Amino acid sequence: MKKDIHPEYRPVIFLDTSTGTRFLIRSTIVSKETDTWEDGQEYPLVKVEISSASHPFYTGKMKFVDSAGRVEKFQKKWGRAAAAAES
Repeated sequence: MKKDIHPEYRPVIFLDTSTGTRFLIRSTIVSKETDTWEDGQEYPLVKVEISSASHPFYTGKMKFVDSAGRVEKFQKKWGRAAAAAES
């Protein structure tokens, strides 16, 4: 391998914000936030909205996740257009 071109591969805490589940895995992702793990050491913290702890495929539960308000945005945009076309 060439020297000084590869990112650092280190332990990182991933926090699923929808369930509060935390995972300690190795990654090259860069984060400014840190958190303390169960072993007392501090690691970089990365927040994710969906992980295997909350995704319907892995949990077997159907769950509608709309954190960005996409449905309301769509209805707002196209709801007015449909009403205007009917008039």
